[in-house]
Amino acid sequence: MIATLLKWIVPWEFSWIFLVSFALACVLYWRGSRRVPVSFARKLAFWSGMAIIYLSLHTYLDYYAEHEFLVHRVQQLLLHHLAPLLIVTAFPGTALRAGMPFSWRMRLWVPLRRSWPWRVVTGVLLNPTVATVLFIAFILVWLIPSMQTLAMLDWRIYRFMNWSMLISGFAYWSLVLDHRPHPPGRMTAGLRVLSPGITMTPQIVAGAIITFSHTDLYPIFEICGRAFTFNVLTGQLIGGVIIWVPSALLESIGALMALRQWLRLSRNGRLPRRPPPRRTEVGHSA
Repeated sequence: MIATLLKWIVPWEFSWIFLVSFALACVLYWRGSRRVPVSFARKLAFWSGMAIIYLSLHTYLDYYAEHEFLVHRVQQLLLHHLAPLLIVTAFPGTALRAGMPFSWRMRLWVPLRRSWPWRVVTGVLLNPTVATVLFIAFILVWLIPSMQTLAMLDWRIYRFMNWSMLISGFAYWSLVLDHRPHPPGRMTAGLRVLSPGITMTPQIVAGAIITFSHTDLYPIFEICGRAFTFNVLTGQLIGGVIIWVPSALLESIGALMALRQWLRLSRNGRLPRRPPPRRTEVGHSA
């Protein structure tokens, strides 16, 4: 029993960079949540999202993701949709900042936020158009069979694929679930509600194409050695359904959450008001 449990906990491919980054985020949030009031629901959302990220990237699940298409699609769904959605829902920024020692904030965090590389990177990644395009593109690009083959044959491309899915997910959902009005929020409240409907459409199409395909689109998993013994097309069909249905469901949930934020902003009178139309006065000659 213990040996089986350790098999799942021990990472398939160990990464010091991931482990240090993950541990740092956990420690900062734990410290910060003890200093500022954070509701139980927000804590639950944050820790659930962090657990999903660790499970997806640094456990034996990664082995199955490299050797079976349907597990790979589950991994990408968790990294691109569910984990970022949960963590962004928790609004962890305040707790993470509060968890930093004062000297870190003064010497590292404040200068970093004022530096031009930080402003350029965040300005690009958090631009609504760029974030939306990248959110869709990173799903579709890695579904191209030749790109999937490259990722499976080169561990560096494989890790870039996983990180690109995670980062683009965080960038997109942080815009859609922003609780502030526009401005300072980068998306208008109405666009936040409509955007998931736009981004889910290409995923539905791609998932349908893979689901109804009668040829093995990803033979690289046969070369790597499949983890399961059931029919190849059956696994591909399930993978296509995962791209199609759960992704659309999570995006619909995100749209409903954005709608809830819109209604809250409207109820609190925080939405920008349009100026009243000007009346044109018609002069009459005497």
